Order: sequence, then C-alpha cells, then structure tokens
Amino acid sequence: MLSISADKIDSLFALIGEKQPLYLPVDNAAGKADFKRWKSGVKLSSNLKTVRSAKDFFFPKTEHMVSYELQGKEITIIDPRKDAEDFVIFGVRPCDAVGMTVIDNVYLKMNPVDSYYKNHRDHGTVITLACNEPAKTCFCSTYDIDASLSKDKDGSTGDVSCWLADGKYFFQANTEKGKVFVEKAKSLLSDSDEKAVETEKKAISEKIEKLPFAHLDLSKFKGEDMMKIFNSKIWKNVAEPCVGCGTCTYVCPTCMCFDVRDFDTGKGVRQIRCWDSCMYSDFTQMAAANPRLSQVERSRQRFMHKLMYYPMAHEGLFQCVGCGRCIESCPVNMNVVKVIKAVQSSDDI
Repeated sequence: MLSISADKIDSLFALIGEKQPLYLPVDNAAGKADFKRWKSGVKLSSNLKTVRSAKDFFFPKTEHMVSYELQGKEITIIDPRKDAEDFVIFGVRPCDAVGMTVIDNVYLKMNPVDSYYKNHRDHGTVITLACNEPAKTCFCSTYDIDASLSKDKDGSTGDVSCWLADGKYFFQANTEKGKVFVEKAKSLLSDSDEKAVETEKKAISEKIEKLPFAHLDLSKFKGEDMMKIFNSKIWKNVAEPCVGCGTCTYVCPTCMCFDVRDFDTGKGVRQIRCWDSCMYSDFTQMAAANPRLSQVERSRQRFMHKLMYYPMAHEGLFQCVGCGRCIESCPVNMNVVKVIKAVQSSDDI
C-alpha cells in the first residue's frame, strides 16, 4: 500500500492542487468544517464532519439549466452546460460517499439520466477518509456502512480509500479515476506495510460499537409494514414540533429534491434549478392544492421516503446514511433516530 507521512500531506495537496481544483475540509470561523478549494496556506481540518456533505459538488444548491433569449418573435435556446474540469475531493466521510450512491441510483441509473449531475460525477474524484474519530451523533453502522473502509459493498470507499494511521496517510485506488490520482501523486508516495492500517480499522470499529446509536433496530421497516407505519399514531407526537425550516434537508447528504424557477433577464428567461425541501408548505404544490396540508404530513413524507419508499425501490438500500447532521442541526430536536425508535416501540405496527 502507498503512503505519505502526515507532516508532508501539504506537499501532496500542492502537487495535486496546482494542476486541478482540489477541495478538502477546512476549519471555519464557527469552529466547524466546510469543504474549501485548496490554495497555499490552506490546512486540512481534523473534523471530517463538514457542515454540508460533498454532495454539493455534484448536485449544487443552484444550477443554471437553460436560457431563452427573445428577439421579436425569435427565440434562441442557450444551453449553458460545458464539460466540467476534472477535480478532486479529499476527506469525504464513508457515510457521505454512500450518500452519493443513493443519489446515483436516481439520477444515473433511472431514465432519463440527469446529464447535469452526470457531468459533475464524471469529472470528480472522491477520496474517502476513514473515520478515526466518529461523532457521538453518528449511526452509520445501523445501515451497515463501514466507517473503517474495510469493505465496499455500498460505495463507501469512493475512488480512493484513505486511512490516517501511525502518522501516515495510506492510499488505495478503487476505480480508474482513483488509479489516475495515485499515479499523479506517486512521486510523493512510498510503499508501506499495511499492518498499521489493519490496526486502525480495528480501532475505528471498536469506537463505532460504543456510539449511543450504533445499532438502532430497523426490523419493522419492511415493505409489508408500510401502511401500518404510514397510518401509525406515532406521527402526531414525533412530527408535531416540526417548524418546517428545511434545515434537515439542506444538511442531508442524500436529499435530492429540487425546484425549477424562471427569471426574467430583461431580454429573455434564465431557468435555474435549486434545492427544495419536502418540509415546505409549497413543496409539490399543484393547481388545486398541496397534497400534504399539515407539517405532520410533510414530516411523515420525509421519513417514510428515507426509511420505506426508497429502500423498497432500491433493493433495501436506505436513504439515510447515519451521518448525524439532522440530529445536530434541528432547532426542535426532531430527527430520524427519534422516528426509528418511535416506530420500533409502537404497539400499532
């Protein structure tokens, strides 16, 4: 396995970042971390849990889709899509890498393919870094996601797997894009014994086992129980506090709903797509009415999709990856863990 000393990682960033865009977790003013583009002097954060996930690079908050220019009765259609330049994202959490797989299933494996999303995915190289210090709010193991990157049955290892162990960063290429990255970095990497990595994998797994939500019970989330859960009495108590702020959807690495808006430019129309949230009262608004009139109904929709509808459509893969961001960000302390526990303890399911 190839490695580089941790005290020389900035040299690796410089080698890659001077040739193409490189993004990594960087401390922000609030003491948390955001993905920032590397430039000389930028330092890698010790906190892998960025405020938002790397999803933003492939499914941006806003994206220009098309423009229409008007000249009298003539309409010119302008396609703004261009081939994206190759870029690298270093330090993606394993759960967030699985989140990309969740979105891939909808935007790449169903017809029609989302060409905007595909363009970004084709040009991005994802380097997943094992979670040496998982947060207390993490529960990826509930979904059998491996934070130590020992296995890759779910996409968690990305294009390159990376471990910080024994004062070194170790790299393992998993895809063709990963091999290209390793080849570019090879002048700074050296062959190393994998023993330190195996020791670190074991240590990570032991830490995961001790987390408060390490093994939430999902046994009731089966297709045959869908209508029982939908009609359960739990929703009023669990979801009633929701204020519909949408924070949970905006920090979630798997939420992928969007709205399309048209803007008058003075000489035509510019069409933009932007993130949307099932927690908003005008989400999926139709001419006659909104199909979900109450915040309780909207909350139920969110969690039913994460835990029932999506896995039923995608061979049991849940649309939650246990990153814990919703636990940390919700202003009224409503989150998927509470829903899972409420469903499991309910006597009407």
